Amino acid sequence: MKAFKAYDIRGVYGRDFDGDTVYRIGFFLPRLLKADKVLVGYDCRESTPDILSHLFRGIADSGADVYDIGYATTPMVYFATAVHGFGASLQITASHNPAEYNGLKVSREGALPVGYDTGLSELEKNVETGAIQPAVWRGEVKELPGVKAEYITFLEKFRGDYSNLKFGIDCSNGMAVLLARDIFGNDPAYLYDRMDGSFPNHPPNPLDEKNTADLKKLVLDTGLDAGVIFDGDGDRVMFIDEKGRFVRPDIITGVLGIHFLRKESGRVLHDIRTSRGVIEFIKGLGGRPFMWKVGHSHAKMKMRELNAIYGGELAGHYYFRDFFNCDSGMLAAILVLNILSELKKQGKTLSGLIDSVDIYSNSGEINFRVDDKESAMNSVREYFTGIEKPAAFYDFDGYRIEYPKWWFNIRPSNTEPYLRLVAEAETPELLEEKLEIIKDLIKKAGGYEQS
Repeated sequence: MKAFKAYDIRGVYGRDFDGDTVYRIGFFLPRLLKADKVLVGYDCRESTPDILSHLFRGIADSGADVYDIGYATTPMVYFATAVHGFGASLQITASHNPAEYNGLKVSREGALPVGYDTGLSELEKNVETGAIQPAVWRGEVKELPGVKAEYITFLEKFRGDYSNLKFGIDCSNGMAVLLARDIFGNDPAYLYDRMDGSFPNHPPNPLDEKNTADLKKLVLDTGLDAGVIFDGDGDRVMFIDEKGRFVRPDIITGVLGIHFLRKESGRVLHDIRTSRGVIEFIKGLGGRPFMWKVGHSHAKMKMRELNAIYGGELAGHYYFRDFFNCDSGMLAAILVLNILSELKKQGKTLSGLIDSVDIYSNSGEINFRVDDKESAMNSVREYFTGIEKPAAFYDFDGYRIEYPKWWFNIRPSNTEPYLRLVAEAETPELLEEKLEIIKDLIKKAGGYEQS
């Protein structure tokens, strides 16, 4: 089914999945996760009420009870799942996707993610072919009040004093609206802090830099120390420095080490696309970086396995051992602002810190449309490994091939029809030279760059 992805269930509602699909997901999920009660939160997208009605009916017909926490960020659902001991939970959201999309993120006991390899594939089979026999005793739909207040209390333990900072927050008309003023008060300059699932001001994807244009302007026009922007469901966050520059999210993985690694040395998880500058910065702070696959379901499982202190991804997800190994955009924002406040007391700036981490020429993530992704990836791998033996070679998520003065990662997207490329080199000239070769190889394999 089109909507079942590597990390969640997501697509255009009414095209990739419909109300009957949602009902069947609700019906079969409690049995799959052996749960007699299911926690449900949801975002403000226009299709959410219809999805909610089908989901509630499916869960109740299975005999399980629904515990409705109302509007929520995705991290609020993770928090409530773990704190209140639910064996299953669902967040209705399409995260950063455009307004016509919607979906469901699934977690099990302890807020462990349920991805395609850990349950969604079996759920998909049940949805497609399973027989529906409603339980004799239907479940009930109940409210679970107070989760927002509990989550705010949890976050407040990390919050510092921002009285010396001037910063702006773009809530993207998404679920961060629920929490931003409770956490940061009224002093920041706010953009788009009204929930609106049509996302009238810009799509809720801050990784697409054009969606940060209004925040950049706010930072520059009003002389702010930083800008903060959340995605649609509040599990990701990105930053603008005082010069109005977009901060590539993997750089923040290094920055967070200033908070965590002064307390203890330990593992730091990062994805296969992470800059060499970030890895070196973490090592310089006494951390032990560990590279792994892209995606929140992979990251959370590996965080637990390694007992990692924290982790981060190029997509703007940041994971915390102190938050059930889950991602929270709001917690990441709090910690980065804590660091920035201390920097400012020393007469330093966010841009100066970023420049000390981001020391190589980096392409950012480039997307290509290509029918045969594997063939295109292999042609690139074979070309470079054929002319020079790599200093390091990783193949657990596409390929990351490293040489002394440059490296690249090429991998198929798990959520979109793209082949994704990141390259980095010691100089802009070397980066441009290598990118030109890679792009030409992908073009010969039938691909083209997606603007």
